Amino acid sequence: MTIDAHHHVWDLSVRDQDWIPDDSPLRRGFGLADLEPEAHAAGVTRTVLVQTITVPEETPEFLALADAHDLIAGVVGWTDLTRPGVADELARLRELTGGSYLKGIRHQVQGEPDPRWLLRPDVGRGLSALADAGLVYDLIVQAHQLPAAVRAAESHPHLTFVLDHLGKPPIASGGLEPWATAVRALAALPNTVCKLSGMVTEADPASRTVEDLRPYADTVLDAFGPDRLMFGSDWPVCTAVATYGEVLDAATRLIAPADRTAVFETTATRVYGL
Repeated sequence: MTIDAHHHVWDLSVRDQDWIPDDSPLRRGFGLADLEPEAHAAGVTRTVLVQTITVPEETPEFLALADAHDLIAGVVGWTDLTRPGVADELARLRELTGGSYLKGIRHQVQGEPDPRWLLRPDVGRGLSALADAGLVYDLIVQAHQLPAAVRAAESHPHLTFVLDHLGKPPIASGGLEPWATAVRALAALPNTVCKLSGMVTEADPASRTVEDLRPYADTVLDAFGPDRLMFGSDWPVCTAVATYGEVLDAATRLIAPADRTAVFETTATRVYGL
């Protein structure tokens, strides 16, 4: 059994994805009808659907989609963590159709100009509400925002923080520092987990090989261990440079056989309560 712990869907006829450039191959709709045959061909049996933009309408749509499709086992949605009534909003989402599939919340911290956004008092109150609700928090940050992520995870020991895309290491340039030191500091905290995802789009598309990705995969595997590392395809974002099957194949080659059950199944099952 293989779990894909990180993918998206969007329909541009419903709402724009303003982060997609006009000339990008991603500027079209991607739905479950596109993903399901590729996932099944790759042996993926369950997935986690992750938010893409910060609008309140998306999460209820994703929950309903999960309720209607066996492939989706969990949803990481979005809500405004800074609003005073965030606890009530989380409870409302769980009462919707498919509400039991809500496993976590994510905010596009990578787009926040304040590198200490995660340390704002209003954000902290939202993170505490997530912990009280038994949900997890997906971290989508740039490498320079990792120190704030470490502080936030230290301040909320009862909340599980899931680092998406390895914290965006500089794979294209081949550099490891200061990313590696920062990601190890995050991994030193027991309430943190990492997704083996988003690597192919951070690499140089003209010369990318699996060996280019290995130093970064090895760093997070050593830092978090297989029981706190999970695979995510980042489909359809990955399709700009690689097919679904190629992404899964690369990840498989980067993980030793003894560690694959954890990385491709049990970590995601445990962390997201799938």
